[in-house]
Amino acid sequence: MRDKLKQLTKDTLIYGISTIIGRFINFLLMPIYTHFFVPAHYGIVTNIYALFALLNIVFLFGMDSAYLKFAGTEGKEKHSTIFSSAFTPLFVADLILSLLIVTGKSILSQLLGIPPEYTYLFYYTGVILFLDAIAQLPFITLRLDKRPLRFSGIRLGNILINITLNVILIAVMKMGIESVFISNLVASVFSLVMLMPEVVKLFKFKIDKAVLKRLLTFGLPYLPAGIASMFMQVIDRPIVEKLTNLNTLGIYQANYRLGIFMMLYVSMFQYAWQPFFLENSKDENAKGIFSSVFTYFTAIGCVILVFLSLFINDIAMHRFWGFSIIGKAYWGGLNIVPIVLLAYLLNGFYVNFAAGLFIKEKSGVFPIIMSIGAASNVLANFILIPKLNITGAAFATLISYALMAIGFYFVSNKIYPIKYEGKKLLGLLLAVGITAGLYYANTQFWNTRFVLRLALFIFFIVLLFLFRVMQYKTFLQMFQRVVLRRRVQT
Repeated sequence: MRDKLKQLTKDTLIYGISTIIGRFINFLLMPIYTHFFVPAHYGIVTNIYALFALLNIVFLFGMDSAYLKFAGTEGKEKHSTIFSSAFTPLFVADLILSLLIVTGKSILSQLLGIPPEYTYLFYYTGVILFLDAIAQLPFITLRLDKRPLRFSGIRLGNILINITLNVILIAVMKMGIESVFISNLVASVFSLVMLMPEVVKLFKFKIDKAVLKRLLTFGLPYLPAGIASMFMQVIDRPIVEKLTNLNTLGIYQANYRLGIFMMLYVSMFQYAWQPFFLENSKDENAKGIFSSVFTYFTAIGCVILVFLSLFINDIAMHRFWGFSIIGKAYWGGLNIVPIVLLAYLLNGFYVNFAAGLFIKEKSGVFPIIMSIGAASNVLANFILIPKLNITGAAFATLISYALMAIGFYFVSNKIYPIKYEGKKLLGLLLAVGITAGLYYANTQFWNTRFVLRLALFIFFIVLLFLFRVMQYKTFLQMFQRVVLRRRVQT
């Protein structure tokens, strides 16, 4: 089991490189966009890329999840048949959808408030969505074949091309907002070209109707589930603006984005976790392995949660070359960051619990639970924001992710029961609860004393050992291995 967990950890870290850089691309390009584009032009880009987020889900219509499921469990001998049966309908459907976007560009422009002179940007939109969608299956193939280095290399290449072209076309050649789409298009072409060896190796001009039926039966429920998930991620913004004002929304958005640290951790884990549980689902000790994985995932997530909750003010306010991560005008919303971090950690719980539904091909449950999460988010926002302002919006997100995690736990445990390590998880809960209780009993006292907060964090780590969440012997063995390895290398 230790070797399997070690491999999962290694893959998580490798996938994390491309994930982290990919998530930070907006931060890297933001100064360029806001310096060279007037707000109205940047608004056009924002609106079209909001459409991207929704249409990405429509273009895949769950085929990526279905391919991951069946190619990951059916064996190498059926891999080519499954790939071809998934890739062909995806290619045809996405080609039709892209043509609809191009032919309906005037209608889309009116819906999004895009001026007529920028309607041509939907030509880029249709092509980029098509290229990115058909690239997803070969990307998944790399994950299933356990080639995270090639996966990350292509992703990083895509990102570097995108950033470089944005800088050249916008800052040097002064080409305007079209530069954003040209850069994205070239980067998407690069990814697909690099992935073509996977397509050529697996693709056959033949569709297995029985396989296609299973793919569609499993995958199509992910379409409404994905739309509900995307809806849940963005609906709080217009509600905050509706119930407060644009200034409050700006403060909320800036501080909400600081939750990216936990989101990155969950995303890194998810990339490695899905192929891992599919590959090991037939292992006689699979459920024991999955139980240990959840404990380790939760433990690391709790360490991140406690550390960032204690030191987020220091991180956000610290000046680098005269600039802080967020401006002083936004510091009043820093209290929502721990809530957002916990919400993202609970989202990671759902990622863990959903494994059983994946393995047992019960994808029909996903849209139901996701829709409940989205509906609860809307309701909680309208109830809590008038009472708690942006803190209420953060709690609404936390409540919706908690309901999703609970829903997936109970449904999955009926279909694929896993006995989780209750004592260790209870120890984790107690350690976090005691630390949070001490901190929030007098936040002003702790926030003015960095050394005491550091001592409180060390106290939290000690509690993990006292409650046997972490074993001293295991920790000592890991430490000795690292020391010995460094000595050998030197």
